[in-house]
Amino acid sequence: MLNANLTRRALLRALGTGAAALGLAACGSAGADGGSAQQGAQGQGAAAAGEDVCVRVASLKGPTTIGLVEMMDATSGVPEGDEPTTPAETSGIRYSYQVVSSPDDLLPKVIQGDVDIACVPSNAAAVLYNKTGGGVLTIDVNTLGVLSVVTGDAGVKGFSDLAGRTVYLSGQGSSPEYTLDYLLDAAGIADQVTVEFKSEHTEVASLLATDPNAVGILPEPFTTATLAKNDALSAPVALADVWAEYVKDGSQYVLGTTVVRKDFADEHPDAVKDFLQRHKESVDKVNADPASAAPLVVKAGIVPSEQVAAKAIPGCHVVCETGAEMKDALEGYLEVLFGANPGSVGGSLPGDDFYYGA
Repeated sequence: MLNANLTRRALLRALGTGAAALGLAACGSAGADGGSAQQGAQGQGAAAAGEDVCVRVASLKGPTTIGLVEMMDATSGVPEGDEPTTPAETSGIRYSYQVVSSPDDLLPKVIQGDVDIACVPSNAAAVLYNKTGGGVLTIDVNTLGVLSVVTGDAGVKGFSDLAGRTVYLSGQGSSPEYTLDYLLDAAGIADQVTVEFKSEHTEVASLLATDPNAVGILPEPFTTATLAKNDALSAPVALADVWAEYVKDGSQYVLGTTVVRKDFADEHPDAVKDFLQRHKESVDKVNADPASAAPLVVKAGIVPSEQVAAKAIPGCHVVCETGAEMKDALEGYLEVLFGANPGSVGGSLPGDDFYYGA
């Protein structure tokens, strides 16, 4: 769920001429527990916007969904399992949500028009833009980098201390590898660090459990869960902070973005505006009170423990950056990925129209 790769199999499924539609539940039908009270704020916002539309939102079971959970809870409920929520019948801007496990399941829905707005890995947003000929746009940055150096080696206090060490990482051939390589080069220690790849985050965590002096790089919430099991370990370095230290072009290490189908944005601009306003409010609530958001994160299937969720949220760097701020953050990061492997962003860098509202 945290791998930023868009697989060939996902694209073939999405673009195949005989592919069956992967539809979501109809937004217009009321669920038994939809609740008109839960939808009251929705109706008020919609009246001002003059819209009568259901926005179908999908996201991944990972940090990119955490900033949405308060919005989900307030508008249609947090989905449990793979089934989308069904909002109550009411006029105005309504929302249906679905949280899925893999980009292989999510990205075809965007391409086929079964989802209007989706939270996806940042490079997948660029791939979608290229594969659809500009038919998918980015409306916000929702998550900054969540990778941290995890070790029990007291000699590792900063990023430069990785020099002379072996670092274990999962995500070979994808954005975690390209990001680490870029930062090692920026820090001037690329030729002094040996990177050894593991197939899964759990493998890195298991290695750290048996050898606390090893050095691994893990994403949230794996970092918090791993630290909770072994008090000999710590996470002294966040790669998002390393990016801020060494990269001075205004860009950020961007893990996740929110995209919209261009056709939907053109037809329902007020719905996009409504979504962004609610998303920003949700992110602010999550960051201000992680303990209150933790049960919603667990309900969405992102983290199994409320205690771990509450501790992990600050390190998940959930944000809602829009407009010029979004473009400044994302554009430089996509250039780094493109420089490492053009295919990681779909073969070419997106045009200015990719950045909605910028």
